[in-house]
Amino acid sequence: MIKRLLRSVGEYKKLSIATPLFMVGEVFIECLIPFIIANLINDIERGCDLSQIVKRGLLMFLFAIISLLCGAGAAYTGSKASAGFAKNLRRDVFRKVQTFSFENIDKFSSASLVTRLTTDMSNVQMAYMMIIRVAVRSPLMMIFAIIMAFRLGGPLASSFVILVPFLVFGLILIARNAMPAFRSVFKKYDKLNQSIEENVMAMRTVKGFVREEYEKKKFGTASGEIRKDFTKAERIVALNRPLMQICLYFNMVFVMYVGGKLIVNSMGVDVNVGQLSAMLTYGVQILMSLMMLSMIYVMLTISMESMKRIDEVLREEPSMLNPENPVMEVTDGSIDFEDVSFKYSLSAENYSLADVDFHIKSGQTVGIIGGTGSGKTTLIQLISRLYDTTVGTVKVGGIDVRKYDLVTLRDSVSVVLQKNVLFSGTIRENLRWGDKEATDEEIEQACRLAQAHDFIQSFPDGYDTFIEQGGTNVSGGQKQRLCIARALLKKPKILILDDSTSAVDTKTDALIRKGFAEYIPETTKIIIAQRIASVQNADVIIVLDGGKVANIGTHDELMETSDIYREVYEEQTKGGNDDE
Repeated sequence: MIKRLLRSVGEYKKLSIATPLFMVGEVFIECLIPFIIANLINDIERGCDLSQIVKRGLLMFLFAIISLLCGAGAAYTGSKASAGFAKNLRRDVFRKVQTFSFENIDKFSSASLVTRLTTDMSNVQMAYMMIIRVAVRSPLMMIFAIIMAFRLGGPLASSFVILVPFLVFGLILIARNAMPAFRSVFKKYDKLNQSIEENVMAMRTVKGFVREEYEKKKFGTASGEIRKDFTKAERIVALNRPLMQICLYFNMVFVMYVGGKLIVNSMGVDVNVGQLSAMLTYGVQILMSLMMLSMIYVMLTISMESMKRIDEVLREEPSMLNPENPVMEVTDGSIDFEDVSFKYSLSAENYSLADVDFHIKSGQTVGIIGGTGSGKTTLIQLISRLYDTTVGTVKVGGIDVRKYDLVTLRDSVSVVLQKNVLFSGTIRENLRWGDKEATDEEIEQACRLAQAHDFIQSFPDGYDTFIEQGGTNVSGGQKQRLCIARALLKKPKILILDDSTSAVDTKTDALIRKGFAEYIPETTKIIIAQRIASVQNADVIIVLDGGKVANIGTHDELMETSDIYREVYEEQTKGGNDDE
């Protein structure tokens, strides 16, 4: 896992190596300064002249400047290396997600992926910073300080034999008790993000049903669970400070009492004032280093959970891959379903589609009718290979879709969903998602076919009108027509409209279908609709029921042979509600 993550260090390797080198220099000098001070105190006690004091003072000042420069250098290179590492890792994870099929996305959930790319990534960045800086500084400081303490302090250094194991044991005990609470937080972050995501995306629904208070309570519960776990963990970690203070004051009392007694009894022969001063400084350095190591242990343990979650994404293999020698061209828009059955999970008991078998000629207009849950959307997702069949074969242009290059296949199939997404940017920029090289004339023609040109021209800025994120500043019908125009710009072999005219009136719907028939006769058009009027003139109409093909035929044929189709038609025409 660590090797996989460290691949993202990339061009920041030199900075990552420079940071601990700066740390070595800073720690060495910081441990050397108390030694110089101790000698200076002893020299003053012996009655040295002012010039020697000035020389020692200038030397300490020089060392302090060098230590400062080393610390500043480590801060600069460390922050740049950790931020660069996080940038590369975020990029690698995002690129990996782009290769995922819907099956992979379903495994993680979108809310969890957002958490991994934000909160988890910040934890890993902080951990990397600590590893190349603090995790180098603290153990080095402790080792150098202990060496200097035993060299200078003699019997005074014996306090560390007691304090260090006691403090280490206490800090490890604190960290281990805090870890379960920290670990449980991450899954709760997923729930919190999911609550936010659902609320923002469904804001109109929330307000329409006056469910703001319910959403507030749901969010408050998720946020409260995180607060509860963090409070528990932080309460345990907070014991670090009193434990540290106890050891620090014990060391000060021990050194001052025992050291003062030794100085008096030996008349400064066994221990002198300079050594006493240095021991107090080294004692603080050793104990502070241990405390920092405990914080590093806590932070790295927290970050280890984040690393595992990020590594899960990097290790995940896309469920759909190109074959070794993929077919790079879709010759026509013919579609064949040969004994196809499909379920979203291999462990699922029931199939979403079962024994589906039909054949569509290139250029035909095909209508698909069926109730909610009949498998309409599932069926069209198999055509562009968003999912692979569990049983059977789907062919496009006479070739199994699994033999195509994925980009080639999906470029040849345009899907317009009922709830398509528009991105922040101008209308022109959104439309060029279909073809980034599309000319203004091609854009206008696609919009005329989609019956979008007139309302676009009614805007003051026309095609340069800015669309807010999610298309919130246009109506549902306008959004659907823009999405249809965007799909047309791909010049697809197959155009799939998944209930994508549900928000437009019947007249506009008829004009869109008329434009398709006249201007893109060679494109296979699949129209999924709730309105019989939307598919009534199709060459073939497929009636789905419970994931199976109930009937296939023209409107007239189905009126005679299909009870389901006839019942829907009569309800919509006799009921006088064409929008059902």
